[in-house]
Amino acid sequence: MRRDSLFYQLFAQLPQTLFDLLGRDTPQGYRFESVELKQTAFRMDGVFVPPDPSGIVYFCEVQFQRDNIFYERFFAEIFLYLRLYRHTFSDWQAVVIYPHRQVEQVSFEPYEMLVKSHRLHRVYLNELGSFETLPLSLALMQLTVLPEAEMPTAARLLAERTRTEAVPRPEAIIELITTIVLYKFTELSREEVLRMLGFTTEELKRTRFYRDVYAEVREEVYAEVREEVLQQGLQQGLQQGLQQGLQQGLQQGEAAVVLRQLRRRFGSVPNDLEERIRQLSPDQIEALAEALLDFTDLEEVFAWLERSS
Repeated sequence: MRRDSLFYQLFAQLPQTLFDLLGRDTPQGYRFESVELKQTAFRMDGVFVPPDPSGIVYFCEVQFQRDNIFYERFFAEIFLYLRLYRHTFSDWQAVVIYPHRQVEQVSFEPYEMLVKSHRLHRVYLNELGSFETLPLSLALMQLTVLPEAEMPTAARLLAERTRTEAVPRPEAIIELITTIVLYKFTELSREEVLRMLGFTTEELKRTRFYRDVYAEVREEVYAEVREEVLQQGLQQGLQQGLQQGLQQGLQQGEAAVVLRQLRRRFGSVPNDLEERIRQLSPDQIEALAEALLDFTDLEEVFAWLERSS
């Protein structure tokens, strides 16, 4: 699992996660950054920068593999940052996130005083508490270390919590849950994961996945259709024919988008079904594009066409 990227997304979308880990109210104005200290090619997983120089800067590192010189590197990065950006804060704290205690390095020398000081907070995800009662941000974090067999049920529970709890930007939570599960179930597509987790059509349509992928497919098909129609129009030399061809081509493009989505979900599409879809009006094609998100097999597509005819 590419956890560095995953935790970066989590902190960027839900910066209150750090303060939930520390058991503190989330202060206003903090921004999350991934900082490269170019003089030594050090990169820090995350830095929570205070809104003004009187605040505390928080350093955060996610460590899922044992590294017996981790603290040497981590404190070197911290103190270099303190020297370079001393004017931006008044004090500092650090947080290291482990999946469990067995990953932590064995010897703390010569940094034991710092490791055991109030400045460093060591978090073990398997010791955070009950998954059902954790704050949503921490439950998302704990989801990353659950066994594969437990993950679908836990992820559905988190999805349900986004519907029942007053959470800001629920679509971002859905995206994070989906990404975490995708890292575990690499053989599934994002759309299959969304459906496995029981997201509704409307929730699916609000995700960045739906917007990006559907827009990408539409643009790809439209580009192909426009090029073909423009070539035909130039050969004919008739502006009126070109405009009419473009209109027909865009309608064909809409149908091609729907057919491509059907093939991705159900495999081959029968010729008679493809022909019926290509004969639909633009409004019908748009309605079908939304309805197909709820279909589980091609029989439901045929039934929809019968109702719409």
